[in-house]
Amino acid sequence: MSSLAPPPVQRPQPAPAQQGFSFSLRLGSVFGIPIYVHWTFWILILWIALSGLLSGEPSSVVIGQIGFVLALFGCVVLHELGHALAALRYGVKTSDITLLPIGGVARLRKIPERPWEEFVVALAGPAVNVLIAAILYLIGARINVDVSDERLLLKGGFLDRLFLVNISLVLFNLLPAFPMDGGRVLRSLLAMTMDYGRATEIAARIGQLMAILFVFIGLQSNPFLILIALFVWIGANNEAAVVGERLALRGVRVRDAMMTDFVTLSPDDTLGHAAEILLAGSQQDFPVADRGDFTGVLTRAALLAGLASGGREARVGDHQIPDVPTVAADSPLVSAVTILRENGLPCLRVVEGGRTVGLLTAENISEYMMIRSALIQADRLSERSA
Repeated sequence: MSSLAPPPVQRPQPAPAQQGFSFSLRLGSVFGIPIYVHWTFWILILWIALSGLLSGEPSSVVIGQIGFVLALFGCVVLHELGHALAALRYGVKTSDITLLPIGGVARLRKIPERPWEEFVVALAGPAVNVLIAAILYLIGARINVDVSDERLLLKGGFLDRLFLVNISLVLFNLLPAFPMDGGRVLRSLLAMTMDYGRATEIAARIGQLMAILFVFIGLQSNPFLILIALFVWIGANNEAAVVGERLALRGVRVRDAMMTDFVTLSPDDTLGHAAEILLAGSQQDFPVADRGDFTGVLTRAALLAGLASGGREARVGDHQIPDVPTVAADSPLVSAVTILRENGLPCLRVVEGGRTVGLLTAENISEYMMIRSALIQADRLSERSA
């Protein structure tokens, strides 16, 4: 299966040495897009190998089965690249592509909000599988086996099975199970006739209903569908939350949510001093400035790691995160949130007239949204009572 993954709603963490999902191995990059394989993918390969050998299959057959799975996931990579290149046409970059046992995930920096653009991006992946199937058909691949046979993918010629898999990928991914490709197609079509947020809500609910259906079918026939159902359910919830947040922050400026009351540290301050300030208040990330010149940020995670390795007397300047991006106080808050998540940063420095006037953290944004939501609810209650 395939899915486009928007940036997550939860608090961003400092960027790790490698991107993609946790514990993923980088295979390389295509068109500048990193390709990763998740560690659980190797469990699938190991399971195929052990199942074949324990059932008495010749080693040549087992190797052939593993080769087929690798070819299948090669088609999945091409599918995800179809999404990525279509998105790039509309100025949307892809952070990475990760292979999982249940398929692939292309992490787009954002999902195009124009319905027609999302429609094209969502269909680009299945279109690649249609093209692959067409090429395989032209060179002689056919479906010459019983499609109801549970061991279908272990029988027949290599190209015949690959042809069938690509047809299956097209049909399965076009099911209206948001956030899969079919669900995004549905959302884009709905958004052509209604508000984008409402379209997302409807598509997410349909996706969750499909997930429940997958669970029932999985309990009766194929347990693998239960895992897919979990992926669809969580993905639909996450997508609805991301869109809801983006719509709620429209028209809001960075200055409305930034932190203005904060403590600034010097590079020569000790981590022990920083720890005391951390314990005394609610501030978790500290700007670091040398004679008024901003040099970086000491995050809570960096502070704790520094205390563990260097003790209380270690210098703040040796553990700060340098080159933290800046954002203008009057810039849209939505854009700032995107910068935070794309760079995996805990905070941004807010500037106005060349000087630092505030910090923007994920906590600030969450608190601002909670306050805004409470005020909106209060306004609605007062309108009803009036």
